[in-house]
Amino acid sequence: MSMPAGDIDTLVAEAESGGFERTSEQAIEGRSLYSLAWRRVRRSKVAMLSFGFIVLLLLVAIFAPVLTAIEGYGPLKLNNSPDIISQGSQSLSGPTAGGVLRFRLPSVEHWLGVSPVFGRDIFARLVYGARVSLTIALLATLVSVVLGTLLGAIAAYFRGVVDSVISRLMDLLLAFPQLLLILSLTPILQDRLGHTSLGHGSTLPIVSLVIILGFFGWPYLGRIVRGQVLSLREREFVEAARALGASPGRIVMKEIIPNVVAVVLIYATLAIPTNITAEAALSFLGVGVRDPTPSWGQMLNEAQNENWYQSDPWVMIVPGVALLLTVLAFNLFGDAVRDALDPRASRG
Repeated sequence: MSMPAGDIDTLVAEAESGGFERTSEQAIEGRSLYSLAWRRVRRSKVAMLSFGFIVLLLLVAIFAPVLTAIEGYGPLKLNNSPDIISQGSQSLSGPTAGGVLRFRLPSVEHWLGVSPVFGRDIFARLVYGARVSLTIALLATLVSVVLGTLLGAIAAYFRGVVDSVISRLMDLLLAFPQLLLILSLTPILQDRLGHTSLGHGSTLPIVSLVIILGFFGWPYLGRIVRGQVLSLREREFVEAARALGASPGRIVMKEIIPNVVAVVLIYATLAIPTNITAEAALSFLGVGVRDPTPSWGQMLNEAQNENWYQSDPWVMIVPGVALLLTVLAFNLFGDAVRDALDPRASRG
């Protein structure tokens, strides 16, 4: 069946004018696992809102000195100026009985108010407390990730005695009631570190909490990584690396660990809020960050010990809400990252 002459002329004209595009010249764009995961995360409004809050919190912690300089009060500076508050129809001015300053509500001068007794600026202590809490949580998570990934991969790859020793150590650490063990070991560690160069100022509690939380956090990730590596060590690319004469250390570091990065990333996003909560709990119980170093747990401890929450509940509300929003944002973003990197698990 022949094609009409008019149709042939039309096709020739379109070809000459570039109307047809050769598919062989079209570039096919490949996407990695992490670019696909980021696209899935961006589709979730809750995840992006949480991510925005986390970025804002990090910026507040980084630029805490700048923010407090703008307000004009530091976290340790006492406010000795006369305090004026209104209570019903009465106006109370100056220190109360015993020279104790009363609580002052947020104002242009003090953005989140002033704490009782010491007259410290709550905003300054809040932003510096964010710096301390996030520093401890991020560094403790880093310690857990490094230890858990390396020890879990080494145990699964070498098997035998190495696997038995590391696995029994993980089981032992997971079997202990960790809160009681941390409460008892933290003061001992701080006492030992107090005789070193780390035992000065606010460095001592921060370093001790990073070591304690990081050490007791790695067994969870270690067991997960071990299970992943047990299957990876039998894959073809590992066998090919062995056949090419690669050393065990190179195989573990270059071939196996890059294939468990997704699992490690999921664990890290969920471990950060856990460590933030743990630091706040330890500081609240008096074995973590202590006065005058600001942290959210220490601020809650201060309000509870002095019974400020009864007459001045704002002093407890501010760090409590900050802690709640921070942990919630990290958890929601961590859930989104987990679902994006492993969409099959979210469907099940």
